[in-house]
Amino acid sequence: MNGAAALLLADARFPAGGHAHSGGVEPAASLGTVTGLGELELFLRGRLWTAGLTAAALAAVACAIAASESPATWDELDAEADARLPSPAQRQASRRQGRTLLRAAKAAWPEAGWLGRIGRQPHHAVALGATAYAAAATPAEAARIAAYQAVSSPASAAVRLLALDPMQAAAITARLAHEIDAVARQASRHEDGPLEDLPMASAPALDLLAEAHARAEVRLFES
Repeated sequence: MNGAAALLLADARFPAGGHAHSGGVEPAASLGTVTGLGELELFLRGRLWTAGLTAAALAAVACAIAASESPATWDELDAEADARLPSPAQRQASRRQGRTLLRAAKAAWPEAGWLGRIGRQPHHAVALGATAYAAAATPAEAARIAAYQAVSSPASAAVRLLALDPMQAAAITARLAHEIDAVARQASRHEDGPLEDLPMASAPALDLLAEAHARAEVRLFES
């Protein structure tokens, strides 16, 4: 990272709203798809290479757009993010988390007045990339943060939901470290390319889980 400020974005204590979202783990646990550490590792790996890859690429591009000061492309990037989230529940959750992250970013880096140009409810990955630039991070670093969060946030949620050993959950994240880096590298290759070439890694199971979660009468997490 270019500085300690950028590390804040990967820290679960940064008030970006991530603690309120399970990344699909809660509905997966409710349905019996994820019941222990073995299933959790498979779930996280699949999420990393699908939703995580897409989010990392969007974050890298958002960071690059912020660096180039081209606000006219924010709407285009938002539309591309929308198209990659076919589930209405996923889109709503992404925008809620993006809005919370943007509020935290404006408070942490008030000098970055241009953050207001990306809209009031940007998708989370877009807000993350823009905030990463405000924190002096590069597009590649923004991609790495997004890829890491695709694994770390659901892992943390699983510990609370399934009463798992936090040490073993941390070990799963550590074992995925090389894959997190690989996803980040693949995603950051798109930072200067056409928006329509951004990854569209499909995760139908996550979409179905999100819709089931939205209809659940009792739930601990927002998504």
